[in-house]
Amino acid sequence: MMTRQMAEGAARAAGRPRSEKAEKSIIEATLEMIGEGIAVSELSIEGIASRAGVGKTTIYRRWSNKEDLVVDALATLKPPLPPLRGDSVRDDLVAYLRVIQDESRHSRTRCIMNIAMSDSDRHPRLAARFDELAIQPRRAVMAEVLRRGVERGELRPDLDVEMAMAILTGAMLWHTKWSQRATDLPDDLAERIVDEALRGFCPR
Repeated sequence: MMTRQMAEGAARAAGRPRSEKAEKSIIEATLEMIGEGIAVSELSIEGIASRAGVGKTTIYRRWSNKEDLVVDALATLKPPLPPLRGDSVRDDLVAYLRVIQDESRHSRTRCIMNIAMSDSDRHPRLAARFDELAIQPRRAVMAEVLRRGVERGELRPDLDVEMAMAILTGAMLWHTKWSQRATDLPDDLAERIVDEALRGFCPR
């Protein structure tokens, strides 16, 4: 009996790396196809399975539909935020904006995100799921940083947190996406944006 249990445990353990490898292959195949300009509406589970070298059932065991797979694939392109120490609102905001700036340096990531989200009108569920999975958690972190700054007296008590978030992220996105110098951004861009914003956010 013990021998059989050990054999079953070994089989499960041996299966995990293969499962993880298959999942990575599926995610990478999805990103490759989007990066090649294939619209989300044109993607198919069959095509992804063929590119990844797996069967369709392998994909369906992990994702119930194409949109969920695409969302998870896109989410891998957004690295997690670093731990925000909470020592000062300035330090936390700079760390937050640096992540956005670092993301912009990866042309493949920018290309894939732009192509995928340009198809969001035809796939509103995809856009909603991506917002829920990848965007809202980040917004919640930033809102908490700003609210903590208000509570500590680092920021004005009447600060409009939603507007402050829009100002900070909007400034970074303008530089990384729409500025003519987007490919040659200064290393201290996050600090400059935060310091300029804090001129208006801090108590007078």
